[in-house]
Amino acid sequence: MYKSYGLHYCLNIVTGKLDFASGVLIRSVSIENMHERTASGPGLVSRSFLINDTFNNLKIYDNNLLKITNTLNIVNKNKLVQTNRVGITKAVNLKWRWYLRQSRSISKREKGDRNPPLTNSSNESR
Repeated sequence: MYKSYGLHYCLNIVTGKLDFASGVLIRSVSIENMHERTASGPGLVSRSFLINDTFNNLKIYDNNLLKITNTLNIVNKNKLVQTNRVGITKAVNLKWRWYLRQSRSISKREKGDRNPPLTNSSNESR
């Protein structure tokens, strides 16, 4: 857990061993029955799920505040877009950012990648 620009909490899931820099920044989440942009950026993800500094150092597999579970959805490689990270000044050419092509909850799409059409008309009015 850290604060971006001292304003927004950002949710990182550490994926490696102790004292080794490795993690995944959760940049966007699609929330069923909510507007597609409700959680379309790291700060909005944390705000949408009421994430703050009390989440710092939680074990993702053993806590009562946040659960990340396995799913049976297997994502075809062709449905992923791999692109450069956003909002950094070092290692800008490393393509360490991925998103689902069909998702409309992306804060910044790869150049030339267009938002997919709305599939649920109730989303338009929110």
